[in-house]
Amino acid sequence: MFLNNPTQLSLPLFLPDDATFSGFYPGDNSALLAEIESALCDSHGRYIYFWSKQGSGRSHLLHAACSTLSKQGKAVGYVPLDKLAYFTVEVLEGMEQLALICIDNIEHIVGDIEWEMGIFHLYNRILEKDHTCLLMTGDRPPRQLHLHLPDLASRLDWGQIYKLQPLSDDDKVLSLQLRAKLRGFELPEEVGRFMLKRLDREMPSLFMALDRLDKASIRAQRKLTIPFVKEILRL
Repeated sequence: MFLNNPTQLSLPLFLPDDATFSGFYPGDNSALLAEIESALCDSHGRYIYFWSKQGSGRSHLLHAACSTLSKQGKAVGYVPLDKLAYFTVEVLEGMEQLALICIDNIEHIVGDIEWEMGIFHLYNRILEKDHTCLLMTGDRPPRQLHLHLPDLASRLDWGQIYKLQPLSDDDKVLSLQLRAKLRGFELPEEVGRFMLKRLDREMPSLFMALDRLDKASIRAQRKLTIPFVKEILRL
């Protein structure tokens, strides 16, 4: 959890180096990406909910949104609900004053009445203020979360709702090439396709492998080739 809000809590704001919209390969998600970027420019309150399975890029988009507004000097907050052990529901108090609130992994509070009530009351305060952009993610559509608080389920179904579409194999290669380009090296297409065939096909795992190859290629002063990938990843 982080906040970038000088009037609320004095907590540091840490974002991944690659947490940008330019570092996100959209595939079939161009409409969602455009909607998020539009919402960040809107002076009135906006609410967008998007869902997908874990590892599809939903946290990346939230990080990118926070990074965009934070660089403009605006107050933002990110609440990863899969890490509830690190904070309490009181963190939501006063968050309606922020320009942007990102609530990640809403499925992790299903059945926790204290948290469901906390999100519900925050949503209502945001509606009243009408100047906060609220972005929320889950692993399924709002109506399929089976929240115990019916009013919260209803609220979450009000806004723009998108499914974050998975990347095709071609898009995964292009996504890997984009990440490599942003980090200053080249990933040949045949190497990317080899990685898809021989490694875990989930993007977080592929990105971790690519980062490992990047560091190894710098140490060895070698370009990325299939034999080099086999050697470093022991394939």
